[in-house]
Amino acid sequence: MTENELSYKIRGAIFKVNNELGTGLLESVYVAALVHELKKENLEV
Repeated sequence: MTENELSYKIRGAIFKVNNELGTGLLESVYVAALVHELKKENLEV
């Protein structure tokens, strides 16, 4: 996987988490959700 493909997957996961959870939650909630999304993309976290 190229660096561009990797960053595309990471950015996609970040946007998905932000769109679904919105703002105002604790950072730990966003971290857990992002880890979950990245693992669904078969990325090591």
